[in-house]
Amino acid sequence: MSSVRGRGRNLEIAVDRALAAAAEELHEHFADRPDFYRGSRAVANLGALEPSADELAAFRDALAGHGVALDGVRGGETVAPVAAELQLAYLGTTDGDVAVLPRHRPAREVRLSDQARSLVADFAGAREDMVRRRRDGGGVHAGGAAVAMAGVAIPPPARMVPVGLSTLYHRGTLRGGQAMHNLGNLVVIGDVNPGAELVASGDIVVFGALRGVAHAGAQGDRNARVIALELEPTQLRIATVIATSSERGKQRGPEHASIVGDRIVVVPFADADLRKESV
Repeated sequence: MSSVRGRGRNLEIAVDRALAAAAEELHEHFADRPDFYRGSRAVANLGALEPSADELAAFRDALAGHGVALDGVRGGETVAPVAAELQLAYLGTTDGDVAVLPRHRPAREVRLSDQARSLVADFAGAREDMVRRRRDGGGVHAGGAAVAMAGVAIPPPARMVPVGLSTLYHRGTLRGGQAMHNLGNLVVIGDVNPGAELVASGDIVVFGALRGVAHAGAQGDRNARVIALELEPTQLRIATVIATSSERGKQRGPEHASIVGDRIVVVPFADADLRKESV
């Protein structure tokens, strides 16, 4: 019998028979508690099945009839092109964290406030534009946090936005290629592997190994901090300051990174003065 279980903020549906039969089976399951499942998002684990695009589309539509949106599928490599044709995420053949999934949403016009533009510009990956502006002598300033992207002009000095607007809490490992962004603080209970990215306008705290990219204070907050049980990032950045290899912690154990003067300093967490603001 096909099974349904909660994984993070999603459902995982393990399919053990043909999709048409599984859809009938799930129809009875969802019909028993219609309001409980309505509005959920799901990942289907297809096991060894090799469905056609029409079969998978019919299965997706059957779930949609109960208010369950299918975001992605697991299965053999032959499932990947079928998933791509239907604009579903292909998540490989093994179990993993489904709490962070790409969302396929229709394009819509978004109007941003002046306060949000610098953060969104940095999230959008406007690194090439930043390099060009440094080369040309404009755009990004060593003493401030002005950030620009194509079509958006942000006059220096940047307007500081209070951090702590929200704290995004995530439990689980972030694998390479996954990213978490938040206007506020980020707290991760788990490891952040190489290739994963954390970007926050406030602090970043990792109760595990931080081996990916971490950018705290992304909106220009020089008082932001990065704390991890194992601090071994591929890149460590706070506001507009990027740590060099010599500035990263070398010892084992929890560490605390903050801006002191004009550079990032990493110290053992036990030695950090959490009451003192960076300068």
